[in-house]
Amino acid sequence: PQGTAGATFAQVGWTNPGSAMPVPVERTVWRASGSVLTPASPVTLTWDNGQGLIFKRRVSLDANYMFTIKDTVDNKTGAAVTLYPYALIAREGEPKHEANWILHEGLIGVLGDILQDETYSDMRDREEKELKFESTGGWLGITDKYWMATIVPPQKEQFSARFSIGKPHGTEIFRADYLMGARTIQAGASASVTHNLYAGAKVVSLIESYQEQLGIVRFDMTIDWGWFSFLTYWMFVGLDWFNKLVGNFGVAIILLTIVIKILFFPLANRSYESMTKMKKVQPQMKEIQERFKEDRMKQQQELMALYKREHINPMMGCLPILIQIPVFFSLYKVLFVTIEMRHAPFFGWIQDLAAADPTSLFNLFGLLPYTVPSFLLVGVWPLLMGITMWIQTKMNPPATDPVQQQMMTLMPPVFTYLMASFPAGLVIYWTVNNVLSMAQQYLIMRRMNVPIDIGQNFKMPAWASKLLGRQSQKPPAPGE
Repeated sequence: PQGTAGATFAQVGWTNPGSAMPVPVERTVWRASGSVLTPASPVTLTWDNGQGLIFKRRVSLDANYMFTIKDTVDNKTGAAVTLYPYALIAREGEPKHEANWILHEGLIGVLGDILQDETYSDMRDREEKELKFESTGGWLGITDKYWMATIVPPQKEQFSARFSIGKPHGTEIFRADYLMGARTIQAGASASVTHNLYAGAKVVSLIESYQEQLGIVRFDMTIDWGWFSFLTYWMFVGLDWFNKLVGNFGVAIILLTIVIKILFFPLANRSYESMTKMKKVQPQMKEIQERFKEDRMKQQQELMALYKREHINPMMGCLPILIQIPVFFSLYKVLFVTIEMRHAPFFGWIQDLAAADPTSLFNLFGLLPYTVPSFLLVGVWPLLMGITMWIQTKMNPPATDPVQQQMMTLMPPVFTYLMASFPAGLVIYWTVNNVLSMAQQYLIMRRMNVPIDIGQNFKMPAWASKLLGRQSQKPPAPGE
């Protein structure tokens, strides 16, 4: 409630600046037509200001907490009266939240057909403590990760909107409000205005249905789809469709991964063919490096000539990674911001695809009876991802530079540790994608008659042997 720590509240009503005519305020006591408000039973409030104005407010709501508030004023004063309708959402203090760069939390609205958003810190740091907008249609309010409180004026009327921050009673208050144009009510006449207030979850299908049914301008932008919104939204649509088909978001992620792999199959094919050709000419590359090891310029020229002769593009090997970046980020965004993914289970120990794998290598996945610190949570799925990534690097042609070789060797364990804290759904996607990539690369290598000497590639590098206190054994010289 208003006045308590972390309170978030809405208010609608009428204002009459410069007039002594009483209007309802936040502590006004109304007469109610009923004591319980439900989707099946709206409530009408009535208040007489004692000077000829009778205010009526009909409050109704649906099962998902979209309120419809119809304010009516009957003028029995014997003279014309001018009033201005308004509505506001206010929050006392900044709530505890993740403050994550990937997600917007704070003041938000579509005003003048443009998304306007200000974080709590943005508002606090502004020299001017309020932002003003003019708009016809739109909405504004305060958003959290999964929920929001949003006021929606009549969509065909112009209004003045504002984001502000202040400390009227010593407590910091963030506020989003709008003021509509004047309503001049003639003697014996009445005037009405209808506001909508949504205080609920940001369920994609629900938000889209309100946008269509109530004609709310760009109400879908209440969900933060991010920089790759054109991709993120359709990735969610695909996941949601597969989930309705199979009844499991984890399986939906795997099926979507397969679809993405099929879509990018031709590009990935060209990349793996180029990498396979490089693996095929490895003996020639080593011979050139040995022959011109004292002349790096000549070495590069000969290598470029070899690539041209064999129709090899060394940069094509980066293509699968470049393709994955926007897809990976978009899936991360979907898992992070959509409430549909919240607490969505997979199988076994994965009971929340939006959270990290809860198991850990450092207590043998729960066999040892102690709790592992969060920074040591390296679960089963991150390990599977790391293993598939390691096998994949061994299938690729080794880098010619020793430093690059060491970096490629370190990448799987480093990524395993980093990805351990990411949502399990994202790790599942990456693991399945790695397996499909390995299968595709294997088939191409077989088709091009390139030996798949994975076992040979699994030899421990010299630097790793030294790290473990073991010296790599050199092969005996002839005659020894």
